[in-house]
Amino acid sequence: MNESYAECLVRRKVPFYSYIVNMVMGAITAFCILLAFTTNIIGVVLMFASGFVTYILYRNSRVEYEYLYVDKTLYVDKILGKAKRKKAWEGKMDDIQMIAPSDSYVLNDYKSANEKVLDFSSQVPGRKTYTAAVQAGPDAFKIIFEPNEKMIKCIAQTAPRKVVQ
Repeated sequence: MNESYAECLVRRKVPFYSYIVNMVMGAITAFCILLAFTTNIIGVVLMFASGFVTYILYRNSRVEYEYLYVDKTLYVDKILGKAKRKKAWEGKMDDIQMIAPSDSYVLNDYKSANEKVLDFSSQVPGRKTYTAAVQAGPDAFKIIFEPNEKMIKCIAQTAPRKVVQ
């Protein structure tokens, strides 16, 4: 049996407003720590609450995507803060109609009125992104991702008519 395997990790660009929000929440947490030393239990509760919110905001602003292609199945995992992994999307090559560069004219044939766009790219301008047109039952998706050359070659080996390079 011919198995194909490729993986790729892409770090999403951290938005500018995230830095500002994290600094403000850090300052609020520092203020709550000082408040906890000078007041009663309310200051301690505020300290833990603001610390928890600061941690969650920081973790959710650092996002990475891992693409894994194994035996005609494409997996996309979302990694939050290099600590928590979630399955973002999974699709078989039978459901994927076409994979092409995002600026390709070939994707014009796969437009649908009620399609959903899932962006798993780094959102860095100038990077080469690919779009996968997916029809899973009645649902139509467009998946935007940034695979490396090895992954594109593995997908092209198993489904050469579905990949435009």
